[in-house]
Amino acid sequence: MEPFGIPLEMIYLYGLIISGVLTVLYVLFADVFHFHGTGDGGLHFLNPVLIFAFVTILSASGYLFERLSTLHYLLILGVSAVFAFIAVTLLNVFVLVPLSSAEESLVYKESDLRGRIGTVITTIPSDGFGEVMIDSTSGRIAKPASSFDGDFIPNGTQVLVVQVKNGILEVTVHHQLESFI
Repeated sequence: MEPFGIPLEMIYLYGLIISGVLTVLYVLFADVFHFHGTGDGGLHFLNPVLIFAFVTILSASGYLFERLSTLHYLLILGVSAVFAFIAVTLLNVFVLVPLSSAEESLVYKESDLRGRIGTVITTIPSDGFGEVMIDSTSGRIAKPASSFDGDFIPNGTQVLVVQVKNGILEVTVHHQLESFI
């Protein structure tokens, strides 16, 4: 069959190329134009990523079946559609849904640093500033610090963050309880 005088395999190939290009453009520019699918409610299967993936897989499998088999064109379309539906469903369930619920960033608030234990990496003078390194699950945070009590705190000392003012940690020496045996 040749709709519009074009062989079906060429229609599948054009569909594959166009949907592949649109998929790449969508991935690159979705955040710029704020295309985020359907948001938090409604029809999640209308997500543009899923639609582009469906058309891409349908076109690719249709093209391959047209080139490599002698099946009827309606059977090829049906088998390709079922294959694309299964692949897109698996993509959605095992990739897109877990990614959408993943942590979006590793940003922290300065108020989250209160009560944390850190190590002085630049000596804190009694009336000046030094630097403290705090280890976290997402990496290390180095912040300027001053002494909360006005004490001199040497390099390598374990400190407790008492408060944060204007981006500067106010710290005091952390005294660990020693176990008695």
